[in-house]
Amino acid sequence: MEQGSTTAARLAALKAGIARIGHTAKSQGAALAFGLPAVDGHLSGGGLALGALHEIAGGGPDIEHGASAMLLTGGILARLPGQVLWVLERPDLFAPALAAVGLPADRVVYAEAGKAVTVLLTMEEGLRHAGLAGVVGELSGRLTLTASRRLQLAAEQSGVTCFVLRRSRCFDDALLSEPTAAVTRWRVTALPSPPLLAHAPATPGLARPRWRLDLVRCRGGEPASWIVEGCDASGHLGVPADMGDRLATAWAERRRGAGG
Repeated sequence: MEQGSTTAARLAALKAGIARIGHTAKSQGAALAFGLPAVDGHLSGGGLALGALHEIAGGGPDIEHGASAMLLTGGILARLPGQVLWVLERPDLFAPALAAVGLPADRVVYAEAGKAVTVLLTMEEGLRHAGLAGVVGELSGRLTLTASRRLQLAAEQSGVTCFVLRRSRCFDDALLSEPTAAVTRWRVTALPSPPLLAHAPATPGLARPRWRLDLVRCRGGEPASWIVEGCDASGHLGVPADMGDRLATAWAERRRGAGG
């Protein structure tokens, strides 16, 4: 019996060691590149930090710009392997829109929380499952510093990337500016897209969606803003054709200014 207990203890220690190795490889220093040099070069690590907490909100009233924030989140998660836990405060998400940016319904587990406190509790529980690609929580109202620290700590421990989709009906909701523990804070604003048809120049919105992507806060970095094309069917952002040269020039100038 004593030998059996020793063997069991060794196996448990070995399993714990393997788990620690897997966690380190998954979360420490890992980042997901957006694929746009101007954006990735501005972020520490060359992309969006994995195993961390990020905030994303629409750049205006939720009913108009919240969908863009949702699609950006879905596009990011579409490029990470595994299932996604998506926690809803109210059941108004249009799942086919997520599928259009590469995140099909069979990869998403939806949880209807009903109220903000339950959203946070469900997110924290989900972050304990290291096999998930990510955890998303749609949240109206306040995200306190304490609550955000709990989410950030849970993400660090499991290596699962966490997104809080901030929702507000107000254009300039002061709650969205309160300090949190998020590694990055983004605002996504829907812009008029150019017409797809040459014979209908007065008809907007037929081409690929266009967004203004604002990096409001970045740990170890500075705020910035870019005009991008919305996520495609594989979750990737694009550079508007009429802005490609300007973005490339701005990136080159930034590199020269940094001594690169």
